[in-house]
Amino acid sequence: MKKIFSIAIMILAVNLASCQNNTGGQTNESTTGGSVKSTLSADEFDKKLTSDATAQLVDVRTPEEYGGGHLKNAVNLNIRDNSFEQQAAKLDKNKPVMVYCKAGSRSAAAADKLQEMGFKTIYNLDGGIMKWESSGKPLAGASDNAYIGMTTEAFTQAVSKNNYVLVDYNAHWCAPCKKMLPILEAFADKKKEKLTLLKIDADENKSLLKQKNISDIPYLELYNNGKLVWSHKGTIKEDEMLRETGL
Repeated sequence: MKKIFSIAIMILAVNLASCQNNTGGQTNESTTGGSVKSTLSADEFDKKLTSDATAQLVDVRTPEEYGGGHLKNAVNLNIRDNSFEQQAAKLDKNKPVMVYCKAGSRSAAAADKLQEMGFKTIYNLDGGIMKWESSGKPLAGASDNAYIGMTTEAFTQAVSKNNYVLVDYNAHWCAPCKKMLPILEAFADKKKEKLTLLKIDADENKSLLKQKNISDIPYLELYNNGKLVWSHKGTIKEDEMLRETGL
């Protein structure tokens, strides 16, 4: 009898654990201390921003990035600045805060910080302003030189060599990009007889990335005599790159 009772207790415990872990597929939302933090797609972020007049929109990039174009009515609070918490404390903790950056990593960190500070509702733009732009949504305050950089003609010429060209789309603020750099440089050095590494800064070549519909970095492309033969989004190990490219 005791054995049957123990088994029943174990089954009940498993069922309770399953219920507690079931989020209905909503893996982009977390609740801590009465506050809710959600990650929204560009379309969801846009709808929420449009429908909620009380939402406080915050661009957590650098002032230089902000000056190159930002979401309309966004205030600039640089997450890397030591005064971020002091400035963020001036916002209303009981009203929704909507945060974004270039690609999503800095705004995710800002969302975590705001949740720690006691803000009740925080929305983070998934993929950042890169996803926003790739969805065809407008920016405000873009300066005339915001899209100066490599032209498609210059890019085509750069990858149309009589060998392989590995293109690395990156940014100085992108932690995964920094992680990939020594791997790519070592890879290019080992294959220097037949391969050239071309580094493309996402901030300095916005037009090129927009025309190529690249909205995530790091992003890699491999060209052979001007023809795209391989591409990869995100980080990758050297042995995986060797296997996938066949080099």
